[in-house]
Amino acid sequence: MARVKRHSAVALRYQPQHPFLDDAPRLVAKGQGNLATRILELAREHNVPVHSDPDLVSVLEPLEVDKLIPPQLFQAVAIVLAALYKANGTKPGGP
Repeated sequence: MARVKRHSAVALRYQPQHPFLDDAPRLVAKGQGNLATRILELAREHNVPVHSDPDLVSVLEPLEVDKLIPPQLFQAVAIVLAALYKANGTKPGGP
């Protein structure tokens, strides 16, 4: 039997300023299948940048929602966030 890989998505938040005061990026949502599709729809509806990185999703997926990402993932997430900020002409926490 062939194993079918399900579509997955995670959502991160990094807002070091008030009111969030995030010390590091935080996993705020994750899901597979229809839930992953809905996460992506909501991101686009609210103009949240979307980046496709299946390898990063696979290491973030096991984490608990509403937890800061662990230090060993800082570099990988920082690379993605930097690319998104550059593409959008923004900086962490807003314009």
